[in-house]
Amino acid sequence: MDREITVPHIEQPTRLDKFLVQELGSGWSRTFIQQAIKNNAIKVNEKKVTVHHFLKEGDVIMVGVITPEVRTELEPQAKVPWKLIKETNDFLIIEKPTGVIVHPAPGINEPTLIEGLLSKYPELKDVGDDPMRPGIVHRLDRDVSGLMVVARNQNMFDYLKRLFKEREITKKYFALVVGHLNQPDGVINFPLARSRNKHGKMAARAKSDSDTREAVTKFELIKLYQPASLLKIEIETGRTHQIRAHLAALGYPIVGDNLYRPKKLNFKATPERLFLHATELSFVDQNGENQTFTSPLPQELNDFLNKLS
Repeated sequence: MDREITVPHIEQPTRLDKFLVQELGSGWSRTFIQQAIKNNAIKVNEKKVTVHHFLKEGDVIMVGVITPEVRTELEPQAKVPWKLIKETNDFLIIEKPTGVIVHPAPGINEPTLIEGLLSKYPELKDVGDDPMRPGIVHRLDRDVSGLMVVARNQNMFDYLKRLFKEREITKKYFALVVGHLNQPDGVINFPLARSRNKHGKMAARAKSDSDTREAVTKFELIKLYQPASLLKIEIETGRTHQIRAHLAALGYPIVGDNLYRPKKLNFKATPERLFLHATELSFVDQNGENQTFTSPLPQELNDFLNKLS
């Protein structure tokens, strides 16, 4: 077997496919995992199981040698959900819902955000430096919702890419974390590297080395709940899983984050998604005008906060 995973402490039975999407990380879509289960490449306690199998603590999942397929073409998909915030000749500001992947990756066989955008803006296919990520200059994780900017022409793509590189685009998020912070604000500057122990996960390190990349996250305490803290986050760098890995390393994992939560976490209440939302995006456009956009918390996250109040 290629990999063996023992199910840690979980508050309630969890579907095998949903668990593995979080456990295996990017590059493993739910559709691909379901197909692997049907092909008996994934077993639980050495037994064949169905896609709808529910796990419990202590179960041993055996993942066989399976190679994710790599897509080479995009297909416009009108059914992919997204919300238009602003449209100009140079860029789009859109709101990505949770559960939507931004662009194809190995093992991602489901429709993606860029394919949804192509159904309305076919000209995007000629923008950018990667034909599988046309117009995309940054991304949000599948389970993260909120604001994104998409370039509509090559000049704007190059301009936005430079702004991101020079850290001249402001990105802010709302995050609900487990526990009560003991300080009103702070900066996390742990360098990040890919985890040596868990595929698809990032690890915060105490100091830089040849494997790490600089990562800087600022946070501000907005409100205390029982037993959680609502934070406003601003990132200076845009590393994979940066906010999630940094907050977990600080000892305050994001509510609903099954990938970075400790094995035993005394926090029973949880939403059906990751509590992380990109709420603000701002930059100076090519005409020298400031562009600032905001997005309120989605209804399901507001409802969850109300239950904690």
